[in-house]
Amino acid sequence: MSTAPSADQAAVPYWTVGDVRVHRVDEVALPAATGSWLLPDATPDLVAGQPWLRPHFADDEGTLRIDSHTFAFTVGGSRILVDTGIGNGKERANPAWHDLRTDFLQRLTAAGFPPDSVDLVILTHLHADHVGWNTRRENGKWVPTFRNARYLTSRTEREFWAGYDMEEARRQMFRDSVFPVEEAGLLDLVDVPAEGLEAVPGLRLLPTPGHTPGHLALELTSRGRTALITGDCIHHPVQLAHPAVGACVDIDPERSEASRRELLGSLADTDTLVLGTHFAPPTAGRVVTHEDTYRLLPVPAGTARLR
Repeated sequence: MSTAPSADQAAVPYWTVGDVRVHRVDEVALPAATGSWLLPDATPDLVAGQPWLRPHFADDEGTLRIDSHTFAFTVGGSRILVDTGIGNGKERANPAWHDLRTDFLQRLTAAGFPPDSVDLVILTHLHADHVGWNTRRENGKWVPTFRNARYLTSRTEREFWAGYDMEEARRQMFRDSVFPVEEAGLLDLVDVPAEGLEAVPGLRLLPTPGHTPGHLALELTSRGRTALITGDCIHHPVQLAHPAVGACVDIDPERSEASRRELLGSLADTDTLVLGTHFAPPTAGRVVTHEDTYRLLPVPAGTARLR
């Protein structure tokens, strides 16, 4: 069991993109062992070779810092949540995700997005640490947390898992966090072409396959400013310097690397604000060329006191 700091102990971080305020809603900082498990090729020596990762994204011993959080914002008249984290009280094989007790919903509410106010939940992909708050337990049943929202993901993503020979841990995740949303008629599947798809005005879904077949990144545009939410196409800033470093859970490692390289190439030396779905604070920054690859130039968040 793990907990995050209580909602009255911190402020809500946010970044302004044109007229849009993007809030980071924290769930939990993941254990130190997460980095070496998730990105096994990101060895301490390799990490140490990128001093710009310290102190925010790695410690002096080369241990990666990885977080679980989501992003909430209003655009195109819709109140949107991107991914839903690990969730509380879920039975999970990963000890760091099992039976959490965090104040995520209080933090989301404090950011101005109480669950019943959310219009759209966008799922970058269907992994346990991105769908957990899709549901919460009420009267012994898992029910949709965001009962007034549509949940949206790629048709390619959902159809892949429908035909996948799941191990029991993954079946459990679908039983408690995906099937209840489908059974409530709240899940929308969309076909996302190579050039992307506008989910609502100002928000485009971008196909970034490899980590999973239907994985999505999101591009937010307002008043000429742009932000990009990575999902798990990029788990950690070390992958900017070493795009070949992949996650142990990538379904198609070669395609994942290709998607990452293409995305980084499109972001490098632009004004696009990159918001990392698992990047530890300061979480956001701009991609700049560095030696033969890239690095992240952090952009600090503003803060609003929790309400």
